Order: sequence, then C-alpha cells, then structure tokens
Amino acid sequence: MKQKKTDRKRMILRFLKGSYLYFILAIVFSMLYTVFNSLTPQVIRAMVDSVIGEEPFELPGALMGLIESAGGRAYIREHLWLVVAAILLIALCAGLCTFLSRTFTAKGAEGFTLRIREKLFSHIQKLPYNWHVKNQTGDIIQRCTSDVEVMRNFVSGQLLEIVRIVFLIIFAMCLMFSMNAKLTWVALAFVPIVVIYSFIFYGKISERFLQADEAEGQLSAAVQENLTGVRVIRAFGRESYEIDRFDQKNNKWADMWINLSYVMGMYWGFGDLFTGLQIMTILVLGTIETVSGNISVGTFMAFISYNATLVWPIRSLGRVLSEMSKAGVSIDRINYILEEEEEQDDPAGLTPDLRGDIVFDHVSFAYEGAAPILQNISFTIPAGTTFAILGGTGSGKSTLMHLLDRLYDLPEGCGAISVGKTDIRDIRLSHLRENIGMVLQEPFLFSRTIRENISAARPKADMEEVRRACRIASVDEAIMGFAGGYDTVVGERGVTLSGGQKQRVAIARMLMQNAPIMIFDDSLSAVDAETDAKIRQALDKNLGGSTVILISHRITTLMKADCILVLSGGQIAQMGTHQELVSQPGIYRDIYEIQTAQKDRELLEQEV
Repeated sequence: MKQKKTDRKRMILRFLKGSYLYFILAIVFSMLYTVFNSLTPQVIRAMVDSVIGEEPFELPGALMGLIESAGGRAYIREHLWLVVAAILLIALCAGLCTFLSRTFTAKGAEGFTLRIREKLFSHIQKLPYNWHVKNQTGDIIQRCTSDVEVMRNFVSGQLLEIVRIVFLIIFAMCLMFSMNAKLTWVALAFVPIVVIYSFIFYGKISERFLQADEAEGQLSAAVQENLTGVRVIRAFGRESYEIDRFDQKNNKWADMWINLSYVMGMYWGFGDLFTGLQIMTILVLGTIETVSGNISVGTFMAFISYNATLVWPIRSLGRVLSEMSKAGVSIDRINYILEEEEEQDDPAGLTPDLRGDIVFDHVSFAYEGAAPILQNISFTIPAGTTFAILGGTGSGKSTLMHLLDRLYDLPEGCGAISVGKTDIRDIRLSHLRENIGMVLQEPFLFSRTIRENISAARPKADMEEVRRACRIASVDEAIMGFAGGYDTVVGERGVTLSGGQKQRVAIARMLMQNAPIMIFDDSLSAVDAETDAKIRQALDKNLGGSTVILISHRITTLMKADCILVLSGGQIAQMGTHQELVSQPGIYRDIYEIQTAQKDRELLEQEV
C-alpha cells in the first residue's frame, strides 16, 4: 500500500474528543507532581544550610512564621523528625498526584483508542469491494491493531510527557536562576546541542521505522495467508517452501529493526556523552563556586538535583521524538484506511420492484490496470426465467454478476445495466443487494453455528423456515447427522464441513433472502451429479417467481435453463437453449461432447 502524508494533528484531535477532560486532569496532576517533587531538594537545602549550618532560612513568609512561633532553628534541631515528616508528606502528595495522573491518562487513552478502533472497523465495513481486493488482509489487521497500539502509547505516554517536560524545564530553570544565574546559563548552554542533535536523529528514525512497519505488515500478511490456506499447503507438500518464504520476510523485518536499533544506539550513546559532559561541567564549576563561598553547600546540593531534573527530561527528548516518529508513521497508515472514500449509497435512490427483465446494454469493463474483460456485451434475461452462463476461465462470467450486484460500478460510457427498465446506478445500493441473492463457488461461512450462518440474512427466522431452505439445498439430512445438528459450530472459514456441504449451506443461506434475483456462481461445483440434479429440481419447484442465473462449467447444471449464454474472450460466442446450441457447431457442443459419453447424451436428451 502506498502511504500518503496526512494532517496528523487533526487526526489526533478528532479522536481525542470525549477524552479532553481526562487528559487535562492528567496534565494538572502531572504538573502538581513536578511541583511537589521539586520541594524535596529545598527541604534538604534548608536542612544542610539552616539546621545543620547557621545560614538564615530562605522560606516563604507563612512557613517562616510557623517555624518562629514553634521555637525557630533550635526547635527544629531538637525535633528532626519534623524534617522527615515534611519529606514523607511531600512524597505522599507526589505519589497521590502520580496515581491520579496515570489513572486519568489511562481512562483518556483507552477512550481515544476505543473510538479509533470503532471508526476503523465501521469504515472498513463500508469500503468498496475493489479496495478489499487490492489490499492484503494481514496488512489491514496490522494497521488496526499494532498501529493503533502505537498511537495509544504515544497519546498516553509521549504526548503527556512533552507537556510535563516543558513545564518541568521551565519550573526547574526558574528555581535554578533563583539560586545561581551563572551556573544556570552554563547548564542551559548544552540544551540547544541536545535538541538539535535529537531532531537530526528524528528524521533518520522516522524513515527507518516506516520501513520496519511495512516489513511487519508484509510478515503479518504472509502469516494470515498461510494460516488461511493451510489445507492447500499440506495437500501440495509446500510446508518447506512456505517456511523459507516466511523466514525471508521474518529476516527482512528483523534486519529493519536491527538497523533501527543501531541508529537508536548511536543516539543514546552520544546523548549519554553530552549529558555526562553537562553534569561534569556543573559539578566542577559548582564545586569552585562553593569553595569560593559564592553559594552554600545546601544550595549547591539543591542545584545539582535540579540540574539532573533539567538534564534527564532533555536527555529523554530523543525517546519522545522516536516515539513521535513511530506515531507519525502509524497515523499515516491508519489514515490510509480512514481517508479512503466509503461506498456511497444515495438515500434518495430508487427502490423499485426488481422482478422485471434484466438488460445488459453494450456493457464493456476492465479491471484497473488490466486489459478489457468484457467487450460490448448485450443480452436480456426475462423476469422469472432461468438463465445460464457458460465460459472458460477469465471469460467474464463472474464479472457480469459483480457488475449486476454493483460490487464494481460501470464507468460512464461503458454501457448500462437495468432491471425492470431502471438503471441499477439509480437504484439505492442497499435495496439492490437486498434483492439479489448470490452464492459463490467458494462460499464464506462464519465461525458460528450452522443455524446462525443460514439465518444471517434473517436472524429472526424460525427453525422451520431454516430447515425448509436446507431441504431445498439438500443439506438438511447432512446437518441432522451432526451431533449438534443445527447448533453445530462451523470451524474457521467452514472447515468443519466438506466443500459440497459448505456450498449447500451457502445456498440455503441465500434462499432465506427470498430475493427476486438469485445468482449461483459455480456454486454446485463441489457436489456430485446426483445431488446437483436433486438441488436443481427443488429449486425449479420452489423458486418459480424468481429470476435465476446459473454460472457453471458443468453442462448438466445448465442444460435445463430457459436460455444459455456462452462467453469467449469477453464477448458473446453463442446464445440459445440447450437443444439449439447442441445442434450447431461451436464451443457449447464441443464442451458437451467432452463432458458426456454417447450413452449419457441420449439419456440427457430424453430428460430435456
């Protein structure tokens, strides 16, 4: 998938709505924690200079009044537990602020993540079929899980960390300037170097993280594809090949992260060097200032503490920036999905009765980037009839039905498709699909009970309706043979059932729609000829008012249709009844003769 840059700030603010109060409270308590945490060095300073030493107290007026009324310096020297109590009280307040800050952060972050996941899932459900065809499932899953988690970590950690760092630096600088301006300027001289250095590495980290994230997406897609096709892999003995293929992608991903770790290691290494130089410089100059009598020992101890408070947040800027780069890439990857235009369903669209004639009028179509698959196709399917389509692989059989169901829209100037004289582009999309039932050659079944799968179109249908549909599809007896009957849970992608059983369950599910148009896209390919005939007879009896479209490679499935269309190379090669087509040279008769022996043909002709 090709990435595109997005307005990251707007995207974050969009999903933060509903969590603002939590994050504001988290920031407030985080700032209070910083304030309380900064009081401990001042207590130590007062202890060293004014309790142990003879320096005058430098405390707020109210606190000084309290100390004087209690007995001054002498009283504190006699009751040193007051100093311990003060430090414990400060630690208790700081701990409480940390607890509240983290609690509100967690609530805000989970709400933020919840809204992203809900929007992603809802949006993906509404994206066009063509988008799903072009994008790998594994990569989509990774964007909805791993990338969302990166964003959650950024919002709950790094975003608040930035605010806390800025406040902490300003607050620490104010305290440091109040104690010794010269040392403070020296300490700040290292800040621009670290900041510039961090931003240089930010660009390098961002680029490498994008490569690593895309490699992870390819790895996820490979795993998903492998697990989905496990039966094919076992059947063809492809285990070794798939393991080698996975190892290649896994090694590529590992190499990407090693590369990223190499860059991060360089950053942290140089960062430690700059930080060490800054601390050493302040320690040396501060010692000189103390020995010279320019500052007291207690003040120097407090200054060193605040210097560490100043240095390490700046030092952690690289970590914050690296997480920002990851979050930026993840935002772009998530926005790739969210900015994709949803399939539009005009609420003002028409909702006609779809029991009319289906007309394909000079229809031409090509998939994106491919040669035309349908070329100037025109035919009519009379309402209530059974219409069959025969053709080789890639001849455009399924494409015709995808166009009828508007899984793909016909481009302007490429013909028109109408039902009952109404162009399907003017029909409300939801109405059109509700009235077109479709069974594919490889039907998808959910990991639910058989009954839930069959009644998916009508969840409130009673058991008798479900069993009636199954009897028509010739699967009721097979289902009742399971220990759980209709409550048997179908394995992932229907692995509990055989290929023929899956197709028949899918047919029963489609019959529950009671749709006026029913499409069977090679959906009887996995059943034997006897069951095929049994199902077709049941359909003929019970679907008299519906228009039935049969697509198949099997002549016996199509031969009783009212009209048979033969496609070749995206064009109409032949069209007529079975008797008409077998009586003339052409593709249909050639296939008929290949598929049936002479004695079988005589019996079949008698049936027709």
